[in-house]
Amino acid sequence: MDKKYLKKIIAQSPEDLQFISACCSEAKVKISDIKYLSKNQIFLVYIQRFVRETEEENRKINSIIKFEFIESSKSKNINQNNLNLTLELIAIDLFKRENNYQITLLFSKNAIITLTAEIIEVTLEDQKDK
Repeated sequence: MDKKYLKKIIAQSPEDLQFISACCSEAKVKISDIKYLSKNQIFLVYIQRFVRETEEENRKINSIIKFEFIESSKSKNINQNNLNLTLELIAIDLFKRENNYQITLLFSKNAIITLTAEIIEVTLEDQKDK
């Protein structure tokens, strides 16, 4: 019997976030699978990514990237009404501005989402195959 372990990676530093970014590079994201829960200060992105951290590199897995303590979210070059639009996540970058972090999700087609947070608290969690 082949056991599949579901990963949960927690980032609390710029280096940790670089690791999550590397794991999620080339992941497919549907616009309808991006949610900002402003009352809870949580930003969720449901992705289909390649498994990069093992030898099974061609295997895809569904994962959720959860950003916590998000104070604001801004998008650029994304038609939020086109819920079927699929973008490719290229990288997750981090910039420090005064007391806040700017977490930037860079997508294909020059689409960008910028999240503002006081601290870095990002989780990448694999989901069970259906």
